[in-house]
Amino acid sequence: MKSLYQKLADIRANRDSKAFIIADAKDADMAFGVRAPGVDKFISKEGRHPAQFSPEVWTRDEFGHRNLPEFLDIIREVTQQGLVDIMLMSAAVNEQLTIKEGLFKNSHITPAARANDATDVWAARHGSYLKEPARPFRSASIDHIQCGKVECDRPEEGDDDDFPGANLGLFSVTWVNDLDRDYKTLQAFKDFREEAERKRFKYFLEVFDPNVNSGISPEKLGEFINDQILRNLAGVTEAGRPQFLKIVYHGPKLMEELCQYDPQMVVGILGGSAGTTYDAFKLLHDAKKYGARVALYGRKINNAEHQLAFVEFLRLIAEGAVNPEEAVRAYHGVLQGLNIKPNRALEDDLVITEQAMSYDGSAVQKAKIEVRNNPLAKKPASEAARVEASAPTTDWPKKENGKPDFAAMTREQRRAYHRARLTRTFG
Repeated sequence: MKSLYQKLADIRANRDSKAFIIADAKDADMAFGVRAPGVDKFISKEGRHPAQFSPEVWTRDEFGHRNLPEFLDIIREVTQQGLVDIMLMSAAVNEQLTIKEGLFKNSHITPAARANDATDVWAARHGSYLKEPARPFRSASIDHIQCGKVECDRPEEGDDDDFPGANLGLFSVTWVNDLDRDYKTLQAFKDFREEAERKRFKYFLEVFDPNVNSGISPEKLGEFINDQILRNLAGVTEAGRPQFLKIVYHGPKLMEELCQYDPQMVVGILGGSAGTTYDAFKLLHDAKKYGARVALYGRKINNAEHQLAFVEFLRLIAEGAVNPEEAVRAYHGVLQGLNIKPNRALEDDLVITEQAMSYDGSAVQKAKIEVRNNPLAKKPASEAARVEASAPTTDWPKKENGKPDFAAMTREQRRAYHRARLTRTFG
């Protein structure tokens, strides 16, 4: 059984479950086009793929982005690492990796595909679509996601996941507090649910905040979203309900409000724009603390300096092995050990920033908010001191059998242990 469904069963059966689901959202090609694979600072161990650039026009370095083959290599590498539970892709990438290559056939990771692409993810360069209220639209069909063709051959009986492609999809809704527009959005969702039930297709529901001015004050927006989710799902029986939710994190109170309402409804958070490393780590930690059991990160993973190390720290935070501040410092130690220049200096990466939760990053002012009285964010006296402070060490408590004794470790020793281990793993 895939780890996703094992964890969902445990979460629903046990209010004290420690299970936590992590998804890598590699579906950005349905939003950004050429920029979707991300900047080419991080390349998989397979290396760069040939690319055509006329030297009299520009160079590969000036282009600055990975190409699709390099993007696919990273997806393969993250899958082989085995620390995420879901790999979310576009229908086209799902066809290549799931149907043609069978990448997930012997993996505990569940492949998934974006099942709709409403207009608020149409992030073409110089386009104006993101400034308009979201409208429903679907490029991919369920049949193409499951089988790669317009009509899928479905056995009358058997395993519901016995399809060559993915049998899990993301369906996204964006309510803008406009009766006519929200009616059309919910009608599209209803049509999708009924088709998914007939075709035995599983899905999870993504709920974006309004992508235009909704007339609702920011401090009340989470209440509107919570009520809309519960009101809408009240009319949906078990056969048509989502496996879990993917929503914007509106803070502790509103997360607990939603999670306590129905213990059988599993709530997850979306990552939004890339931000700092501390943004990503702190968001997962806090959302989990107040009831979330899923984190789905796209740009936060895809823009990381080293995606495999970044994912491993997400898993360590989800399991409670390190806290977010420790993880940021240890992650920078790994980058240093691998001779990778970080996107930001350590002190700048230990800062919370206001995150854009829509595909239009300019729609939200990304104000820098310092973490006050945070000794971890203080700058060392010199560059030499910073390097010395982050240098890996092997000085930590061990059991008689030589294995690390986590119970006896201090915070600094745990950080040093994970930094040294990950440097060896990825070096």
